[in-house]
Amino acid sequence: MAEKLEDLNLPLTVVTRIVKEALPSGVSISKEARTGLAKAASVFVLYVTSAATNIVKNKKRKALTGQDVIDAMKDIEFDRFVEPLGEALEHYKTMASARKSASMKKKDEQEDAEVIEDD
Repeated sequence: MAEKLEDLNLPLTVVTRIVKEALPSGVSISKEARTGLAKAASVFVLYVTSAATNIVKNKKRKALTGQDVIDAMKDIEFDRFVEPLGEALEHYKTMASARKSASMKKKDEQEDAEVIEDD
């Protein structure tokens, strides 16, 4: 677990980048507002994680999955985020699978090249 309370906070630079991407161009946000958003986001993430952990415990499992997070969002009544999160999870799984396939293909090609060179 975290040694200090500050260890549970999301990095301010990451939150700042996300906020800047979400705001229209030409709009700036004060340092105090960024800090407040970072703290609020950290509390929200901890809240969702706690709800997801309860789901995992109730199912007598040890690993928390993306689906557990989606189920937690339903439990804490953030239903409007369930569909976009589900789509994002599927997109992530597709991208991860494609990266893994590309990596395996590259590895196989390298092994084939080594065998040819050995002949």
